[in-house]
Parts: sequence; C-alpha cells; structure tokens
Amino acid sequence: MSHKPSRKFPPITECNGSAYGSIAADLDGTLLVSRSSFPYFMLVAVEAGGLLRGLALLLSLPIVIIAYLFISEAIGIQILIFISFSGLKIRDIELASRAVLPRFYAADVRKESYEVFDKCERKVVVTANPTLMVEPFVKDFLGGDKVLGTEIEVNPRTKRATGFVKRPGVLVGKWKKLAVLKEFGEDAPDLGIGDRQTDHDFMSICKEGYMVLPNKSAKPLPRDRLKSRIIFHDGRLVQRPDPLNALVTYIWLPFGFILSIIRVYFNLPLPERIVRYTYEMLGIHLVIRGNPPPAPSSGSPGNLYVCNHRTPLDPIVIAIALGRKVSCVTYSVSKLSRFLSPIPAIALTRDRAADAARISELLQKGDLVVCPEGTTCRENFLLRFSALFAEMSDRIVPVAVNCKQNMFYGTTVRGVKFWDPYFFFMNPRPTYEVTFLDRLPEEMTCKAGGKSAIEVANYVQKVLGDVLGFECTGLTRKDKYMLLGGNDGKVESMYNSKK
Repeated sequence: MSHKPSRKFPPITECNGSAYGSIAADLDGTLLVSRSSFPYFMLVAVEAGGLLRGLALLLSLPIVIIAYLFISEAIGIQILIFISFSGLKIRDIELASRAVLPRFYAADVRKESYEVFDKCERKVVVTANPTLMVEPFVKDFLGGDKVLGTEIEVNPRTKRATGFVKRPGVLVGKWKKLAVLKEFGEDAPDLGIGDRQTDHDFMSICKEGYMVLPNKSAKPLPRDRLKSRIIFHDGRLVQRPDPLNALVTYIWLPFGFILSIIRVYFNLPLPERIVRYTYEMLGIHLVIRGNPPPAPSSGSPGNLYVCNHRTPLDPIVIAIALGRKVSCVTYSVSKLSRFLSPIPAIALTRDRAADAARISELLQKGDLVVCPEGTTCRENFLLRFSALFAEMSDRIVPVAVNCKQNMFYGTTVRGVKFWDPYFFFMNPRPTYEVTFLDRLPEEMTCKAGGKSAIEVANYVQKVLGDVLGFECTGLTRKDKYMLLGGNDGKVESMYNSKK
C-alpha cells in the first residue's frame, strides 16, 4: 500500500524551546518508550475480563500483527479492542485503567518526550487507544489536560462494552487531525509530536512538529518525576505482559497452580518449626533476621508482634520464623480462609471496644500478631498505623516483613481474596524476609512510659520504615480501596460495588 509524500519533521532532540503554549502529542512510541499498545490491552483483558480472555488475546496476536502491517493500523487496533473489551462492564474497565495500568505506564514514559511535553501549558494527548483506558494515567501522572482517543461503544441497557467503537472509528491518520482541529479550533497547537507516519496528519497542522524516533536505548523517565506517585496499585501480574512475558506466564500457569497447591497443603499440617525447612525444599526462600523472642512463660501475657502488611501470609510467616503457633487478628477475610489458616485467625468487628476486649483476651493466652495498617501495600511505603494495639500491651515487638514476587502478586483489591496465598505460591521462587526488632523500651509504651497510643503507633511505624527503607505516610485502608476499588474497603461495601 503506497503512502502519499509527507512533510519531513526534525527529531525531538532538536526541540530546544524553553516553554510552549500548547502541545498535541501521540502516546505509544512518543510519550511512551514502547511503540506497541498490546501489553496494555492484555492487562485490561486479564484484570477486567479474566485469564481466559487474556489467553484469547495472546493467541490472536498473529492476526493482529498481519492486520496492522498489511491491511491498516485501524483494523489491527479494532481487533485488540474487540477481544479485550467486548462484553465487559464499563466500570470494570475504568477500575482496571485506574488501578492496574498506571504502574506499567509509569515505568514506560520516555524521558526526552516527557520533558518537552511538560514545558507546555496546555497538554493534549492524541491516541488511537481508547480514551477510557489511558485518561487516568495521562491526567494524573503526566499532567495532561485532555485525551483525544478512540471512543468505546457501550450498550446503554447493560452498561457493557460492545467491542466496537463510536464514529469516526479508531483515531488514526486523518481522524487524529480532525480531532485536533475540533479541539483547538483556529488556534493551532504550538507543538505536535509523534513517532510514525500516521501521526504526520495532525503534526502538519501544528506550528512546529517533531518526530520521536525509535531508539532501543531510549531512557525511561524516573518515576519520581511524574506528577503523582505510585503508592497503590492492583492486578495479579508483576511483569508487563509483552508477548514473550505473556507466553511464558501462560505456559507456567498450570505448573504454578499445581506447585501452589503442594506448597499450601503439604505444609498445612506440619509444625511451624519444621515448615521453615520444608519451605526451602519447595522453593520458598525464607530469610529470618534479628532475635526472635522466646515463648511466654506459663501465666504471663504474650508478646504483641506488630508488623507492616505485605500479604495475607504475614502472620503465618512470622509464626514459622518463631517456630511456634501464634494467633492473629484480621479484617475482611472469609470464614473458609480462616478455617484453612494453619494458625488461629480471629476476626475483628471494627467496634473499638469489642476489638480491644478480644485482643486483650488473646494476649492473656499467648503471643499475638497484628498488622495495624489494616491492609497491604505493595510499594515501599507504610500506611498509617492504627493506634489500638498500643493500648493493649507494653510487650510490643516490631517485626519488619518484606516479600519478593516475580510473576504474580499475592494480594488483590478487586479480585477474590481467597486466592491470594495461592497466587503468591505460584511464583517460581518467592522470597519472604522477616526481621525481628528489639522489644519497645518501657519509656516508649503507654502504660509504663505514659506515651499516648498515637505516639507509640507513630514510633513503631517510623522504626519499621527505617529498617525497611520505606516511607511513612498518613494514608489509610479507606484511601487505598477508594482509589483502586471505588469503595471504602468494608466487606459489605466491597460486595455492593461488585453488583
């Protein structure tokens, strides 16, 4: 297929202006290092539609490539949209776009393009990708003002995507140009940047145009230079699912599932002092640092182990590191999960007085593990510590926990929490690190030291943050669930939001 001659545009490295009024910029291959949007469609397909939909998308990739190269760019993208979006609730696509995609986009921002983009006062992104998919990232992390993208067709009765797109269709070539003209009117953008010939149409109406040339050594922008920080994110996949990673993941999936079943149920009946060694036999690397305190003597209250929260397995791993059973308290965990737990897991009610009485009762019987953040955090941040634990005991032992997962995350907001441990154990070589710190000195406790519960909670948070190298924040469980799931994190709210 022949292309009409197009205007020549200089490379973006020649854009030396200090400030511009407005810009129209392409996304894939321009503001992003990657020129392919396949990994991001794969993320939506898997996280909003399930593993089978993701497999269907992966198997269709040869057809997509043939259509893209030999028929048209628009047809290739339409196939991606149809397989990824067809039949999905729009709300599920929106949540995946807000909760899952930004972490992967943030690692893919092209440095020189973003620096030019950031100089401009009015920033508009023009992309063939669905607006619904890219808008949260563009606005919250790149500081974009508007996204001109492909609009998804929605069944008004079911609120589900049909898989097709609204007129004028997939936004490529002349349709990008028309979208820019409609948005800017007679006041053409000062800058237009793109990375392929189909971007020349809209770049030609800008006052200046620059090409972002393909470069395998292009540097991604450090994440701390984006407009927002990635603190919370959801989704099961650790690595960006480009075609090779996606293929390896699906090949590993059945073996990983069998391995996770063995890892869970082989260790379930064994004493904790033995599990430390069987973990290594089954490929689970457990690192224990510090001096675990001995078990409490008969008649004396137990220690209160206060740890940060990385996965639902934290209390179990602490019990294994101690070599004995300890109890733990938890929120929002199913009865089946508590039944299958190898250590006593007691549900709290969110009634402060009732929960305080329950914790005091448990401490009289032995050691207890609490996670005062109230929810897990995947990144190197600590959420605000609830102060309730500080009122319950002066025998407080901070415990720093961290874990390494290279294929699947063992936590979820929107998914089924019952599967969290199984996904963690599906990783080929998961690692858990447990560091026991010294017991809090009496002068830093409530009863003996006269400190307030909030002072103690903040002190423990800071001590753990220093050991782990994590930043302490004032964010809460509610903040996380409102961002990632559109609810406040309570069981009834989570159930209602899925209806």
